[in-house]
Amino acid sequence: MGFLKLLVFLCLTVFGAVSIAQTYPNKPVRLVIAFTPGSSTDIVGRVVAAKLSEMWGQPVLPENRAGAGGSIASAVVVKSAPDGYTLLANSSAHAANPGFFANLPYDTLKDFTNLAPMTGGPNVLITGTGTGWKSLGDFISAAKASPGKLNFSSAGVGSGTHLNLEKLKLMAGIDVQHVPYKGTPEAIGDTIGNRVCCYFAPLNAALPHIRGGKAIALAVSSSTRSSLLPEVPTVAESGVAGFDYTLWVALWGPAGMPADIISKINTDVNLALRSPDLRDRLVNLGTQPMNMTSPQFTEFVRREVADTHKILQAAGIKPQ
Repeated sequence: MGFLKLLVFLCLTVFGAVSIAQTYPNKPVRLVIAFTPGSSTDIVGRVVAAKLSEMWGQPVLPENRAGAGGSIASAVVVKSAPDGYTLLANSSAHAANPGFFANLPYDTLKDFTNLAPMTGGPNVLITGTGTGWKSLGDFISAAKASPGKLNFSSAGVGSGTHLNLEKLKLMAGIDVQHVPYKGTPEAIGDTIGNRVCCYFAPLNAALPHIRGGKAIALAVSSSTRSSLLPEVPTVAESGVAGFDYTLWVALWGPAGMPADIISKINTDVNLALRSPDLRDRLVNLGTQPMNMTSPQFTEFVRREVADTHKILQAAGIKPQ
């Protein structure tokens, strides 16, 4: 009798798991986006959400919850049910925040399910036309001539746009002051309005302003030039040897999600990123699709957290 009960239990467990995998999702999925509309995270999150909606036959509903370097959205998702119906779209800020904030309401490495990266791409250092700068060298010279006097913008404390400039400060030996904004559109607005000197903007968000003549592109953060701005040199080419920084965007869920749901989301995101229409759209936005399994992405996040911590330590930045 005991053996029969065990057999029935195992069968129900197996068929229950299969049933979940086959029926997910059977209702709308909420996608909490960690930055403001128009930000790189928002743009990528929305185009991937639209593709998943097509694939799943259920709406994936974007919801912007910006602030505190993306940690507000992360805190919302970490409290949700681990059933796959509330997901987080965040940037590399998610891995940076443990180094910036002393009292996060969650553990970045323990309280989330690392589902899948989506894209990675360079930032571009932009300035307003009022500075008169034409190159990264002009900015560095101005910063060294007036240490602590220039202000740069970011999409928030701990965001990739913040960390990118902190890395440049460290490697170029300059002292410029940080002014955090709620998101990329606000940071770009004050940069091209000459209220701050510069912004390491996500390429896709900066392109219209560069092409429209309102922003001057000084350098891209990646190790190679962007095909969308082939005339703009890299930071390394501009005199800061070895510099390389990539802004990436990814999906998370709360810890404790069923393995079959994790596998389905990861598989479907990777399939979506390989579709020619979505791939072309992302490349035209200045980003490249990233494909990893969930375990590979988990190791990637661990490395990013550790690398960010090293940069912040070297820059003398302590969690606040």
